Amino acid sequence: MSVPLADYTRNPQYGTTRDGFGKGLVEAAEKHPNLIGLCADLTESTRMEWFADKYPERFVEMGVAEENMVGVAAGLALGGKKAVAASYAVFSPGNSLGPLRSSVCYSNLDVKIIGGHSGMSAGPDGATHQALEDLAVMRTLPNMTVVVPCDQEEARKAMLALADQVGPGYLRTGKHSVLTITTPETPFLIGRAETFQEGKDIAIIAVGVMVAPALDAAAMLEQKGISAKVINMHTIKPLDLTAIADAAQTGAIVTAEEHQVAGGLGSAVAEAVVRLPRPIPIGMVGVNDSFGESGETNDLMRKHGLNAINILDKALEVLQRK
Repeated sequence: MSVPLADYTRNPQYGTTRDGFGKGLVEAAEKHPNLIGLCADLTESTRMEWFADKYPERFVEMGVAEENMVGVAAGLALGGKKAVAASYAVFSPGNSLGPLRSSVCYSNLDVKIIGGHSGMSAGPDGATHQALEDLAVMRTLPNMTVVVPCDQEEARKAMLALADQVGPGYLRTGKHSVLTITTPETPFLIGRAETFQEGKDIAIIAVGVMVAPALDAAAMLEQKGISAKVINMHTIKPLDLTAIADAAQTGAIVTAEEHQVAGGLGSAVAEAVVRLPRPIPIGMVGVNDSFGESGETNDLMRKHGLNAINILDKALEVLQRK
């Protein structure tokens, strides 16, 4: 059953998931007085600054030292604090895997990692700042929860939900402005995917900024007489296996992510589908074993095949194998 969404076709609104995180963090801090924020010299860029301005006594500027930031966050968690550590995703988790694995996840500590400027959203900053591998890394860590919101409002809810949990968590955010699809009334629960559109011929399972293109692709398929289910798989771990099994009832699945096709959402869905009684054909839309590059985000998304038309083409291809 589909959920209530914003009137995005007639009254489109846009925002960034980093803004959603910033708003959610301030709300979470009001609810959790033991919440401490840490940042690696990117307070404004990650939107941690809104928390730092309101709660300066609960904020620690760590400088350009992501591994140390995660280690300090682990120590704070051992002392009973709820630590939220923010940086760009290429730096954290990119540069901080060791302490994340051994200090945070192994001890199952209450540390939330915020990976900002993920995917192609860093744009002109180029390949060195475009995290396309973070989901593959983070979902393999035991005890780690991995959430990728589709818009600003969902990012706000995701931060609040992660703060309510005790244990390691990863929230992936971006700089690029994306279409607002959800509303405050749209359900959000960690570990439970939401069906944004019902369909019977094929299922499109999307994550993050690829959810809006997935809905556009579904509209294009409808014009061809093809009914497509669209699922927002905002939680990569724990994965909603029930939603995937339901999607498989259509007989064909396409996944869409702003991430390497290796190791991310597509891989996670494929791992689930092969365990079903009747495996089905799957197509994956994502970055194909390449780094990003310097350029405007929309141009990079187009070049690397991360648009609605690419999802449409992949869906038509998969339907041929149904």
